[in-house]
Amino acid sequence: MAAMKPRTGDGPLECTKEGRGYVMRVPLEGGGRLVVELNAEEAKNLGEALLAVFA
Repeated sequence: MAAMKPRTGDGPLECTKEGRGYVMRVPLEGGGRLVVELNAEEAKNLGEALLAVFA
């Protein structure tokens, strides 16, 4: 059995197209990741909301 290691440095935010949807992986403080699956409309709405806040 493999040794358990602490989950740190899980990498950058990433979003990939998988099948009909998109999978977004967000690194969390303290290790680990939040994984969210979105359909195309939800991804578009999220993108617009983020642009409205940060643009």
